Amino acid sequence: MKLPSEPIYFFVQLALQERDKLVAEMMRFMLFKNHQHPGVPVKREELTQIVTKNYRQRNLPNLAILQAQKQFASIFGYEMKELQRSRSSKNNLTRCSQQSTTEAKSYVLKSMLPEELRIRFVQDKDSSQLLGLTFVVVGILQLCGGKIPEDTLWQHLRRLGVDEHEEGHTVFGNVKQAIETITKQRYIQKEKVSVPGGDVTVYELAERAVDEVVSRKIKESIMEVQVWV
Repeated sequence: MKLPSEPIYFFVQLALQERDKLVAEMMRFMLFKNHQHPGVPVKREELTQIVTKNYRQRNLPNLAILQAQKQFASIFGYEMKELQRSRSSKNNLTRCSQQSTTEAKSYVLKSMLPEELRIRFVQDKDSSQLLGLTFVVVGILQLCGGKIPEDTLWQHLRRLGVDEHEEGHTVFGNVKQAIETITKQRYIQKEKVSVPGGDVTVYELAERAVDEVVSRKIKESIMEVQVWV
């Protein structure tokens, strides 16, 4: 008879009350962070620390996260979705194909309700303005091949009546702050890139924007606009 691997065996052998407490603590942390910073992914390292502060089994955090994902789906109707992106292991600003990367994982809570019910009963109406701006910014980046210099992005936004120097926009409020929120929510990311004339800031699509469902919906909406134009 083949015995289960040590972390799985250890997780099974944990007292039921202790396992439930561990998973519940992880779920509370996710809910708190989602309430504190809506839509901003929670880093895997933060969740891992909940487990490793008391236990040293290598894969135990993985098992606890999997259990938390199941509980969120069955109890709250939330998908605890894993996001994954490559981050440079270099400290300088130059990007090159030879540099090594490490995978940075994070998690975000998404309602599993159908879209029409989510919009009607769950979605915060106060967040619709930011969602609209997110749609526009991601759409611009998609049309530009997924990456665009910061100055060019603002040129396109100014043509739509959105100025980076405007702190009291009638819809978006502080526009620069709104763009920063979209960045924190991992729809876009920015970094400095070295070019012959100096360093420039570049925006590109982040992991939430390249999600298959999100990307498809934005492309479909762009096609509809092009048809009407």
